[in-house]
Amino acid sequence: MTVLVVGASGATGRQVVEQLLNSGQKVKIIVRSPEKLPESWKNNKQLHTIHAAVLELSDSQIRQYVSDCQAVVSCLGHNLTWKGVYGHPRKLVTDATRRLCNAIKTNNPKHPVKFILMNTSGNRNRDINEPIPFAQKCVIALLRLLLPPHVDNEKAADYLRTKIGQNDPNIEWVAVRPDNLTHEADISVYKLYPSPIRSAIFNAGKTSRINVAHFMSNLINNDNLWYQWKGQMPVIYNTASLV
Repeated sequence: MTVLVVGASGATGRQVVEQLLNSGQKVKIIVRSPEKLPESWKNNKQLHTIHAAVLELSDSQIRQYVSDCQAVVSCLGHNLTWKGVYGHPRKLVTDATRRLCNAIKTNNPKHPVKFILMNTSGNRNRDINEPIPFAQKCVIALLRLLLPPHVDNEKAADYLRTKIGQNDPNIEWVAVRPDNLTHEADISVYKLYPSPIRSAIFNAGKTSRINVAHFMSNLINNDNLWYQWKGQMPVIYNTASLV
């Protein structure tokens, strides 16, 4: 299998690439600054690096890059700087999701391509009408006004839910929702739920980036796990944070 990963130079994206390479998959990455990548990647024959900003690629280039891929993983996000939060592109995640999906559909692959989006537990799955406490609704409404990246995450998942949906012949998708992201060196025990079991604002759990990467990699490698979660927005927590 060949997997395209965008956002591969980020903290979670790197972990995803490592997990995929360790499982024997061929990986393509689109990165703006390849000089910042780990040295171990530079001579890895399983890894193909494309030096570009994903939104600056033409439609034909994106179609070419996804043409031989059976899975696409987006770990794109906004840098936590003033420019990253309030500068352009404000719809980085949404626009990349839309353009990648359009490229896949234009290529009309023989089998559906798996699309995995890293999202957030602060975004609810409107397909199943998840209940949210009134106080959290108020905070989320404020975040929509003050933090463009939150709106971007919401709209990216909404694109998969409403534009791709559950029966697209070319694309199947999962939007993975970690809670409060942490850095840990090793994979630990984690749990998956269809919806949040605690408030992402007032009682957040913890999810290590390496656990998110492990789950994403397993979604690609394990068809049974994929069919369990496809078309859904699973929430992932470190088990230790639930005690």
